[in-house]
Amino acid sequence: MVPRLARSLMGLLGWKVRVVPPPVPKGILIVYPHTSNWDFLAGYMTKLALGLPLSWVGKDTIFRWPVAGLLRRMGGIPVNRRERTGLTERLRAEFARRDWMWLAIAPEGTRAHVPHLRSGFYRLALAAGLPIGLAFIDYSTRTVGIETYLVPTGDAEADMARIREAYAGKVGKRPENAGDLRLDPGRD
Repeated sequence: MVPRLARSLMGLLGWKVRVVPPPVPKGILIVYPHTSNWDFLAGYMTKLALGLPLSWVGKDTIFRWPVAGLLRRMGGIPVNRRERTGLTERLRAEFARRDWMWLAIAPEGTRAHVPHLRSGFYRLALAAGLPIGLAFIDYSTRTVGIETYLVPTGDAEADMARIREAYAGKVGKRPENAGDLRLDPGRD
């Protein structure tokens, strides 16, 4: 009943959902562009509409009382971006522990413009042997979706070229805030 209600509500608000179902039981969804707080609502409504138990990462500062427990029940995993905490290894272990897990990450790491994406999603996908689903929230067409999945090859430049191609034409709520689709050149 919840998926049907969420789909109806999205339809009433003028949004469409276009999703190719995940091809395997585990993987990473990157959500791009992430330019507004409204992206969370659109993304979470899509999660409900699909009826899939997706997890997502968010900055730890939003996981405060009184909403921390609710956010965790909604699938949230807090991330401390101020210091290195071994998150990639912790998430890799979590993927190994579960039978089904798709984890949504906004690789821009913020709603403001950034010159490159954070590379954690890519490093995690390689380390855990996971595919990457390319999720989007396109305000120009009022569409939320996942149409493309790719298996990272380890050739970051080639993989990022494929990612840029898949996201071509997708427009965030604040297009000027969309981050550049390239990995941090200071990371491996």
